[in-house]
Amino acid sequence: MNNKDFTTAILVDKSQMEVFNAINNVRGWWSQDIEGNTQKLNDEFIYHYREVHYCKIKIEESVPGKKVVWHVVKNYFNFIKDTAEWKDTRINFEITEKDGKTQLTFTHIGLVPEYECFEICQDAWSHYIKSSLYNLIVTGEGQPNPKDATYEFNERLIEKWNLE
Repeated sequence: MNNKDFTTAILVDKSQMEVFNAINNVRGWWSQDIEGNTQKLNDEFIYHYREVHYCKIKIEESVPGKKVVWHVVKNYFNFIKDTAEWKDTRINFEITEKDGKTQLTFTHIGLVPEYECFEICQDAWSHYIKSSLYNLIVTGEGQPNPKDATYEFNERLIEKWNLE
């Protein structure tokens, strides 16, 4: 059985602080439908994509220019048996210098091949990191999920998926 956490990396010709700032601009590369603050230690936010995926995340480590770690406090998927599969996993962004450039190594600690969502989540994270976040860092414009004007995230949904 392979227990390898999902990891991927990008290399950019930008400063470590530029990469750090882009990571924290979660609405700029992951989703414009983020509820809450995403900038500093102990900030909490909720990611949601329609009624498909919701998660509550807390920033548990933030070292400017070096590292950001998110803790998935709550999670709900509507397309797999274990709807809370990401709960208590960590999403780790390590920023280092490599060959005069900045390397970002992304690891979703706990997202392993045994998870039912592994293939889908691996594909999604690969897109968000290697395309959307990369483009946000390099060009200033990512490709996050757009705000869905037809769908309203509200207290009823927070209660329904027990996100609080």
